[in-house]
Amino acid sequence: MKQGHPKALYYLFFAELWERFSYYGMRALLVLYVVKELYVSMGENAADVRGIEIYAAFGALVYATPVIGGMIADRFLGYRKAIVTGGIMMAIGLFMMALGTEIFFYFGLGFLVTGNGLFKPNISSMVGGLYQQGDPRRDAGFTIFYMGINLGAFISPLVCGYVAEVYGHIYGFGLAGVGMVLGLLVFQAGIKNGTFGINGAKPVTGLGEKKSFGFSNSFWSVLLSFLSVPILTFLIYKSHFAGYLLYAILALVVFIVGKSFIEISRVEREKIIAIFILAFFSTVFWAFFEQAGSTITLFADRNVDLIFMNAQQTNSINPLFIILLAIPFSMLWTWLANMKLNPFTPYKFAFGIAQLGLGFLVFAVGARFASETGMVPLSFLVIGYFLITTGELFISPIGLSVVTRLSPAKVVSFMMGVWFLSMSFAQYIAGIIAKFTTKDMEASGGFLDKITQAVTGLSPEIIAEKGVTGFNSLLSYTNVFTTISVIAIATAILALIAAPLIRKLMHGEH
Repeated sequence: MKQGHPKALYYLFFAELWERFSYYGMRALLVLYVVKELYVSMGENAADVRGIEIYAAFGALVYATPVIGGMIADRFLGYRKAIVTGGIMMAIGLFMMALGTEIFFYFGLGFLVTGNGLFKPNISSMVGGLYQQGDPRRDAGFTIFYMGINLGAFISPLVCGYVAEVYGHIYGFGLAGVGMVLGLLVFQAGIKNGTFGINGAKPVTGLGEKKSFGFSNSFWSVLLSFLSVPILTFLIYKSHFAGYLLYAILALVVFIVGKSFIEISRVEREKIIAIFILAFFSTVFWAFFEQAGSTITLFADRNVDLIFMNAQQTNSINPLFIILLAIPFSMLWTWLANMKLNPFTPYKFAFGIAQLGLGFLVFAVGARFASETGMVPLSFLVIGYFLITTGELFISPIGLSVVTRLSPAKVVSFMMGVWFLSMSFAQYIAGIIAKFTTKDMEASGGFLDKITQAVTGLSPEIIAEKGVTGFNSLLSYTNVFTTISVIAIATAILALIAAPLIRKLMHGEH
């Protein structure tokens, strides 16, 4: 077995680190900026709803556009040009948000969505291109790459959150923009010194240099990407329209995959079916996980007794655990593979979803230890995040790896885009879930209400007796957390039942 990893992995590691610094720095500030500054005049409840809507629409589009970005890279641009173009657009978007006006805020989000669509799937595909099929280092390589993502995600909420708290949110957005520029510089350095070799240099189809109306297809791809920004800006502003775009993209995906089924072998078809089944379980996981940027951040702001940090900086807890655990997990998968004990991917997914369910259960149980003002000890937030993070390590890097292993070579980036589309639907569903925290709780005596009271020790009647305002929001948040826990654990059981079928469809891929 080959030892170590290709040098190019570490250039991609640092490029992605700074790109994620920019993204997660902005993400940590987004909802609280909307609630506390942009729409503070609307009142807390209405501002919460607006913040959740913007966050959900933005998140959904961020993960939907990689489907198109993967297609553009495969057909016209190649991975490298797509990554550079996307990075430039993301930097523009962040600096626009730093201007501090409503219209530039929305246009900045539009640039971020488009740029991310070009950047995200293609840098992951370049990582996959570093390893031959069957290379046992692949899962470990993706886990190391995933640690780079989370190193940027850990640093940025702390730094950008501090700047936002002391100087204002717009300065935090500007600092995130600087991070994006640094990511581009690292990637360009890898291109110039030849570290990447031919990986990602040209599109698989070779259509990029062919001309239409006097200009190359690669030129038109970049131009149309910029022209899409106003459309995406509108979809974020009118957030309920974002769902329509998701369904349109899903229809396009079904058409393209259906067409490709005619051209590929039965084994390849069944491997793609396995990707779609795993994508379903991934959607459930991320719909719950993505409460982090909205519901959990607001919960931390209003109902957690924070020590030495603000609510924005709590977004660093999850990536901190990733940093601490990524290398041990990477070593664990390699060791288990050498011992022929490495669990098959479907089982890893089931275990990951179960751990997420336990994490949300811990959030909810914290209500039993709340202070007289409805503030939960910080330890419950930390322990809950720990369990969610271990669940994430069973799913996210493994999911990226399995897509590159199961996809036919000519559509790897497209299938990576499909994988991110499942996360897009998850973001959309996450927004629907998060809105339940903005509604006043009423006792219905139903099954979930009884579970919530058993877990949290709270009910509308108990809170009415306490007469403390802080407990109203605490019940709203912990009711949603309890429901998530129940559904997640039930889904994990379903994944275990389906695992043998998925394993058969994977045809020997681990």
